[in-house]
Amino acid sequence: MSGLIVPSGQGRKLTTKMQEVTFKATAADGSSISCFEVVVPPGFDVGAHTHHRSQEFFYILEGELDLLAFEPTKRTEESWEDWESSGGDRVVRAGVGSCMFVPPGCPHAFRNATDKPARMLFQSYPSPDHELYFEEIVEIFSAGGPVNADAVQELRDRYDVSQITPLRFQPPTPPNGR
Repeated sequence: MSGLIVPSGQGRKLTTKMQEVTFKATAADGSSISCFEVVVPPGFDVGAHTHHRSQEFFYILEGELDLLAFEPTKRTEESWEDWESSGGDRVVRAGVGSCMFVPPGCPHAFRNATDKPARMLFQSYPSPDHELYFEEIVEIFSAGGPVNADAVQELRDRYDVSQITPLRFQPPTPPNGR
């Protein structure tokens, strides 16, 4: 029996203007947990959502992300940044070394509100749901033009993603406006 070693910078990469995902350990490797390295560009907001079956773990390796992992007292459909839990939990600006665990059914989100890319280790159980999801969403993101919201919704429905607020990608405007 052998394990798996994936050197730094190695793994199967899926890249679009909205995301870069590197597969590190997958169901094809015999793993019950999918493990990815994800680069989150400035302006990317995954949108608040839940999973009925999956649990997830995020660990920030580089940069900062706004993180949410709680049920708010009131869900809003447009934005999650101002949500608050009954216990007073609010969105956290998290830096290197911060992590977020999300059990099934828990609303969660992340966004990069800075002007620099962030990099995180992302694990999802069970595999291969998120592996297949990433493969298909890269095709949608790579199609050019505006993201097809109906195609994203159909994909999310198939892979246990109940979207609460929209996925957004609004890169910051450079200081000189170009």
